[in-house]
Amino acid sequence: MADKCDLCLLGLIILSSLLTGISGVEDHVFISSGENVRLSCNNALPDCKSKTTWTYSNRFRHSVVVELITGVIKKKDTERHERLSLESDCSLNIKNVTEEDYGSYTCQQYVNGQKQGPDARVSLHVLHVSVSSSSSSSSSSSSSSSSSSQTEISPGRSVTLSCQLYSLFSCDDLVSSEGVELLWVNQAGVDLKTDSRYQILSSSSSDQYRCIITLTTTLLNEDNNREWRCRLTHRNQLKTSVRYTVKYSGEKTLFSDRFVETFTHWLYSS
Repeated sequence: MADKCDLCLLGLIILSSLLTGISGVEDHVFISSGENVRLSCNNALPDCKSKTTWTYSNRFRHSVVVELITGVIKKKDTERHERLSLESDCSLNIKNVTEEDYGSYTCQQYVNGQKQGPDARVSLHVLHVSVSSSSSSSSSSSSSSSSSSQTEISPGRSVTLSCQLYSLFSCDDLVSSEGVELLWVNQAGVDLKTDSRYQILSSSSSDQYRCIITLTTTLLNEDNNREWRCRLTHRNQLKTSVRYTVKYSGEKTLFSDRFVETFTHWLYSS
């Protein structure tokens, strides 16, 4: 019963902190899906193996606080436990981050059963890109879950890349209060809004808790192996980005290779 009360109290504390706004509440970590992340426990004691508890809260996905890890014992009732590990400095490692990992993480320290110092809270924001493409005769869609993705498509298709930032905080707060900005740029880092062949649209989800920026364009022959990046900056500092590389289908590549081979043979034979 006491454990349940402790969890309820912790949940109320985290929820209260989230409702007060973003500034000054906790540390903020921005990461792209598919990458590994390390969350620091800023109030760590010298020996944390048996004295550290990490919990996770997300009011959109869980109505209660989920205990992720205690010491080096991972809680088996969490779907992500195989991706978690505890560092010697009490930091929490999460491998292969997904968009569902966003939320508030809390590190607590205990000595002889008594909590020591304030909670160390970290808000994890996850950047994720999904892809859809279509042509006049057919359409297809796929999603990206890594920081560098490729999709096999073909010239003439219209492709839309949707870059979304998953967060516990509203998009308006992130943009206006924290100076978070999402941009689609080319390999040289040039904002694609300056190129008329790209349609760039910024918006937020219906619940206002996801910042979204989409890129739509019709693919050209020369777009094969072209790279676009969704870049996230926080107060004018680059925090993370997702790369998307266009890769045309094998038939297209094979045809091109045969054409080049035939043309080269003809050129040297004439």
